[in-house]
Amino acid sequence: MIERLETKQRMSRIVKHNGTIYLCGQVAADATKDITEQTQTMLDKVDALLTQAGSDREHILSATIYVKDMSYFSDMNAVWDAWIPEGHAPARACVAAKMAREALLVEISVVAAEIEPCC
Repeated sequence: MIERLETKQRMSRIVKHNGTIYLCGQVAADATKDITEQTQTMLDKVDALLTQAGSDREHILSATIYVKDMSYFSDMNAVWDAWIPEGHAPARACVAAKMAREALLVEISVVAAEIEPCC
């Protein structure tokens, strides 16, 4: 069974299938901020969606990160490295990409495993 949450005409924010959770691309809460704050607020949104879907950052399977320019790579990684729990790094790709809006500096797409209920 496929479960879609917060579905609109173009996309669903969360799709669940066979214990796997797919999040739509997440961007910063405020695109006027610098790469550090954009990355942090983007990851905060990922946290909230994972919780809503029944998962967490320790269960992320893969992440694809899009940065507007690779000059932001190390600053974005500093936030990422502090956010991802030690020993739980997912498979990850990071590419330079044209953003949907000029002010956006970073976007992420995440696939995670659903946390299996205990007992």
